[in-house]
Amino acid sequence: MIQPHGADTLNPLLVTNAVERDELITEAATLPSLLLTSAAAANAVMLGGGYFTPLSGYMNVADALSVSQKMHTVDGLFWPVPVLNLTDDISGIEGATRIALRDPNVDGAPVIAIMDVDAIEEISAEQKETMTEQVFGTLDSSHPGVAVFQAEGKYCVSGPIQVLNLSYFESEFAGTFQTAVEIRDDIAARGWEKVVAFQTRNPMHLAHEELCRMAMERLNADGIAIHMLLGKLKAGDIPASVRDACIRKMVDVYFPKNSVLVSGYGFDMLYAGPREAVLHAVFRQNMGATHLIVGRDHAGVGDYYGPFDAQAIFDEIPEGALDIEIFSADHTAWSKKLNKVVMMREAPDHEPGDYVFLSGTKVREMLGDGIAPPPEFSRPEVAQILMDHYRSDGTEAAKA
Repeated sequence: MIQPHGADTLNPLLVTNAVERDELITEAATLPSLLLTSAAAANAVMLGGGYFTPLSGYMNVADALSVSQKMHTVDGLFWPVPVLNLTDDISGIEGATRIALRDPNVDGAPVIAIMDVDAIEEISAEQKETMTEQVFGTLDSSHPGVAVFQAEGKYCVSGPIQVLNLSYFESEFAGTFQTAVEIRDDIAARGWEKVVAFQTRNPMHLAHEELCRMAMERLNADGIAIHMLLGKLKAGDIPASVRDACIRKMVDVYFPKNSVLVSGYGFDMLYAGPREAVLHAVFRQNMGATHLIVGRDHAGVGDYYGPFDAQAIFDEIPEGALDIEIFSADHTAWSKKLNKVVMMREAPDHEPGDYVFLSGTKVREMLGDGIAPPPEFSRPEVAQILMDHYRSDGTEAAKA
C-alpha cells in the first residue's frame, strides 16, 4: 500500500486506549481551557484521524508563514495549507503550558483534545494578510474561506495535541465518517492496491458518476473511494446527510459490488482552490489512495480561480513531494451526439448546444418545484432524494 505522507506509518493523534483517555479527561477538568474555532476543531479531528500525518499538532507562526509562502514548514516538510489554532481571547490560557481544548460544535463544548503549549504568538495584520493572499489567492472578504480565516483571531496557539474524541462526526455520521486509519484497513480488507479517490462536497449527478467510472477504467484501478466532506460548508450548500443518501443510492444501484468505498471526513471546507486541492491529495495519500481525481474548478468558489488552476499547481510542487498521482479531468457532460457522458476536451467537434448542461441555479429551481432534472443529467433515484430535501427544506423555512 502507498506510504503515508512524510512518514513510514500513520500518525493518528486520537488516544484509543480507554484507560489513558479516561485519565486525560480527568486531567482536562483541572486545566485552563480554550474554546476552539470550528476550523481549529476540524483540524483536531483531522489530526486525530491520521489525515494530517506526520503533523503532531498545530503550527506556529513561522511554520504557518513558511507553508503559506513556500508550501513547506521551516524544517522542510512539504505542506500546502497552515494548520492553525487561532483565537481572539487568550486571557484564560496566558502562561499555561498545558491546556484543554473545547469543541464549539458540540453542545456543552466538551474537551476534544489536550495540548502542550509551545507558544502563544500574536499574528500581525501584515502576516495575516500574507497567509490569506498566498493560500486563498485573494484578500476579498466576499470569498467564504477568506471571510472565515480573517475572523478567526490574531493569536496563534501552537503545540502538539492528544485528541480525545472526533467531535460530532462519529455519532452524526455513523457508518460514513472514517479515520484515515479505518480507510486504510478497509482498503486492505478489500484487497485493493490501486485506489482512485473522488473528493466531493456536493451530491453526485450522472457526470460525476461517469467521471469516477472513467478514472477507474483508464487507470485499471481496483476500486474508487468516494470521500465526502462532512464539516462546515457555506450557506446554501446541500447538507451532508442528504449528500450521503444520494451517493449511497447511486453506488448501490449503478456500481458493481466491492468497487466503491463510500466514506466521509470531518473537515470544514476552505474553498481555497489550488492549495486545497493539494491538501486533498495529502490526506488522500494518508488514507491509502494511489490517485486523486482533480477536475475543473476543484475546491474552488465563484470566479476566484481559473478552471484548471487546481491541476496546474501539481506541476509546480517539488518532485517527490507527494507519492499520490493525479487524474486530471475536464468538465463532463452528456453528449447529445454520442449519447453518453464525455469529457468536453475529448469532444472537439462539439458545440455548447451538443451537451445537456444545466446550471446549479436551474437545477435547484427544478428540484424545489418538484421537477426531476433530465435523466442525462441526474439519476432518477438521486433526483428523488434531492426533491424530497428541497420540499422539506421549503416547508421548514415556511414554518420559521
